[in-house]
Amino acid sequence: MLLKKIKNTIDFLKTKKISNERKQILQPLINYIQSKVSENKNVNLNFICTHNSRRSHLSQVWAQAVAHYFNVKNVHCYSGGTEATTLYPIIVQTLEQVGFEINKLSESGNKVYSIKYAENEHPVIGFSKIFDNLFNPKNKFAAIMTCSHANANCPFIPGAEKRIPIEYEDPKEFDNTPQQKEKYQERSNQIAVEMLYVFSQIKIN
Repeated sequence: MLLKKIKNTIDFLKTKKISNERKQILQPLINYIQSKVSENKNVNLNFICTHNSRRSHLSQVWAQAVAHYFNVKNVHCYSGGTEATTLYPIIVQTLEQVGFEINKLSESGNKVYSIKYAENEHPVIGFSKIFDNLFNPKNKFAAIMTCSHANANCPFIPGAEKRIPIEYEDPKEFDNTPQQKEKYQERSNQIAVEMLYVFSQIKIN
C-alpha cells in the first residue's frame, strides 16, 4: 500500500490534464510497458539525464510509485547520467513534501538515499551515477531520455531495447532564486501527472 500522503498527492494530481502533444510523446513509453506486461516480462526503465541529479531522479521515483498505485507488476525503475554528480538536495526536499519517506544512507559527497513510497515495498535507492553503473540493468531495458543534452550527446545506450525521449525543462535554472521551491514542485508535479497518464493506459492481464 502506498504511503498515505503520497496516495493523497496522487489522488489530487490524477485529475490534472495533459496536452495531446505530450500524450504523443509519452505513447512510445506506454507501448513499451504494455508489450512487456502483455508478455509477463519485467519492465525495466532507466531514466537518463546529463548529471543524474534532478529530472531523472524525479522520473524514476514517480514511475516506481505510480506503477505500484496502478498495480502494474514487475516494474523496476532506475536512473543514470552521462556523468555522476549528486542527487540535488532540493529534489529530496521536494519528494519529502509530497509524502516520500527519505533516509540518508551515506554522508559522502555523492550521498545515497533510501526513498520509501509504500509500506511493504523495497525503497528506491537514490544516488547519482552513470547510466551503465553496475546498479542499473545491462540489457532488456528502455532508456528514457529526460533532457535534451543527454538525448543529443548519447546517440547510443548500450543494452537498451528502446530509446524514448521524454524531455523536461530543468528546474536548475531557478536555483538560488525566490522561485526555486515553486519551480521544483512544478516539475515534480508535471512528471507525476505524466507517469500517472502512462500507467493508467496499461491493460493488466
